[in-house]
Amino acid sequence: MRIVLVGPPGAGKGTQAAYLAENLAIPHISTGDLFRANISQGTELGKAAKAYMDAGNLVPDEVTIGMAKDRMEQADAADGFLLDGFPRNLAQAKALDGILEDAGLKLDAVLDLEVPEDEVVKRISGRRMCRKDGKHIFHVEYSPSKTDGSCDICGGDLYQREDDREETVRKRLEVYHTETEPIIDYYKAQDLVVTIPALGKVDEVTQRAMGALERDAA
Repeated sequence: MRIVLVGPPGAGKGTQAAYLAENLAIPHISTGDLFRANISQGTELGKAAKAYMDAGNLVPDEVTIGMAKDRMEQADAADGFLLDGFPRNLAQAKALDGILEDAGLKLDAVLDLEVPEDEVVKRISGRRMCRKDGKHIFHVEYSPSKTDGSCDICGGDLYQREDDREETVRKRLEVYHTETEPIIDYYKAQDLVVTIPALGKVDEVTQRAMGALERDAA
């Protein structure tokens, strides 16, 4: 299957993408991984992306599209893939259609993870990171540390990242509504969108998505 996964920040796209890709036996292709791989390998696209990023500028669509195209053409993606974070706007969605059409392929589904905006804000703004380790993550409501302000694992101080502050989260949501949400209507016109309620436990959401894909394919 060839699937695009969309949803607002905080919807759990990365987590669901990993589980779904494993269940479907297809590679999970995320924008973050594309950038890291190309930059670390020193590809021409990676060098171009790094130059824009180092200058504090957004990476142009054509660079991101080029990375995604190269990755989709690799052998492990011959029988399908799950795209996470790409396409993120209409220009990228149209470019993806062109890439697939040139290869005689098409998308099977666009999974839209649906989460109420207030829940998104609560999920992200409640995160607390361990300053010492940088990897241990807690949540003030869903997975609080036993000792307030201290990491249960290594004892480091817990803090809220700038990206996780409520005002920053709401700005990220505005960008999502403006840039990414239009692709949902674009794909609805192609009868590809499957909406998945993304509240609940991780495995429950995965089961909903798998069930929806099976019904869609029937």
